[in-house]
Amino acid sequence: MREKIIEEKLTKAVKQNSGVCWKFTSPGTAGVPDRIVLMPGGRIAFVEVKAPGEKPRPLQLSRHKLLRRLGFLVYVLDACEDIEKIIKEVMSNEAS
Repeated sequence: MREKIIEEKLTKAVKQNSGVCWKFTSPGTAGVPDRIVLMPGGRIAFVEVKAPGEKPRPLQLSRHKLLRRLGFLVYVLDACEDIEKIIKEVMSNEAS
């Protein structure tokens, strides 16, 4: 399965759960996650989408570490089966 298909399914599932899943770009800052997931109640997570079996590059891992250190949830998604789990975790996370 291609990365694009997984990304589309993530976006659709987030929308079905009353959230938004925007493409995340940060001009001048490489390695940021592909998507920002915004759920009701001020819940936020970042999702790096990969084709099955692919791993994040070292710069991406560095950005994930920084975001986690700042208190954000960060996921690497390479299988459609993990989408619902991610949404449930984001929804159960207490907003700051």
